Amino acid sequence: MISTHAFSSIRSIDREAWNECFPDQLEDWDFYWAVEQAGVEGFTWRYLAVFDGPTLLGVVPAFVTCYRLDTTIQGVGKRVTEHINRVWPGVFDLRMYAVGSPVAERCNAGTARHVSGPLRQEVFNRLLQRAQQDADDLGIGLLAVKDAPTDEPLWAETCSLAGLQNMPGLPSALLAVPYPSLDAYLGSLGKSTRKDLRRTLRGPAPRIEWRRQIDDVLPEIMQLYEATLARSDLQFERLGPGYFTGLLDQLGERAVCVLYWIDERLVAFNLMLLDEHRLIDKIFAHDPNRTREYNLYARSWLANVEYCIDHRIPVYEAGQAGYASKIRFGCRFAPNQLFFRHRNRLLNTLLRLIRQIIRPDRSDPALAAALSPLSDPR
Repeated sequence: MISTHAFSSIRSIDREAWNECFPDQLEDWDFYWAVEQAGVEGFTWRYLAVFDGPTLLGVVPAFVTCYRLDTTIQGVGKRVTEHINRVWPGVFDLRMYAVGSPVAERCNAGTARHVSGPLRQEVFNRLLQRAQQDADDLGIGLLAVKDAPTDEPLWAETCSLAGLQNMPGLPSALLAVPYPSLDAYLGSLGKSTRKDLRRTLRGPAPRIEWRRQIDDVLPEIMQLYEATLARSDLQFERLGPGYFTGLLDQLGERAVCVLYWIDERLVAFNLMLLDEHRLIDKIFAHDPNRTREYNLYARSWLANVEYCIDHRIPVYEAGQAGYASKIRFGCRFAPNQLFFRHRNRLLNTLLRLIRQIIRPDRSDPALAAALSPLSDPR
């Protein structure tokens, strides 16, 4: 007998059964357990599961939060919405139940290996139905599916049948790394980009340290993270110290924090997940007042690409920000979709009208270029 459930802790789902639904995923049971233990402020975690008797058929993480509709708007549009929010506080804020995760780029619903064809479609349908029921039970009107990958067509089919609207999400930047050397990678880029990066390599270099334990520098890391967050238009979650230490402790060799030093001062860090298949860039933070002459973002990019080359890691997953640089650095972009529906018909109609304003590519030309199928990564 098939049943669906919503849990408040991932511990309610067997670790091996969960991981079987996500083969070769770095963001696995241990990742979500570390995130859950970190206690990210403003978020409540949910885990949706479909069972056939005792057998797990499919799972997906979910969360509850207060969402600002202008979260993905940048530039002039952001300044306008901030002015409106000062005049009418909370006008853009809605409680939201979202399928997916705020700390993972793509909403991957996992199914057991034997689940395929019509049964897989049924699992997706039941997961979304359980999400709607869970949202209703919690008194939340806005239901969303965050960053559903477009290469998983079942999300589009399931959300369309359920009456959810859609708009582009932030695409994921991916760099294939088939190169035998860093020089070969540089040779694949456009002339001006290649020239700029080689100039960076000839310039002053920071000391780079790869770490799996950061307790002694955690205050400095948090200071860099908070300063970087304050400069960003794209603010969704705010992570605490437990997130950084928890990932390193829980994931062991599959997580690393790269530290960048100028003299004895920590000026940047890069938190990443990695295995033999991919390197995932989770967070890069730096002090621009101390790093301008070092071009540290480009330095960290080259360090990560070189690590992939040296360890024969074929894919560098580079995150959902800084699209202008990532286009120049040769990335391709995997599009994601955001699906949503409000149970209040008036609010749902209003969201339908304003989605063209709040869609992220309206305020970021580089993001619009990344979303364009005709864009040239060179």
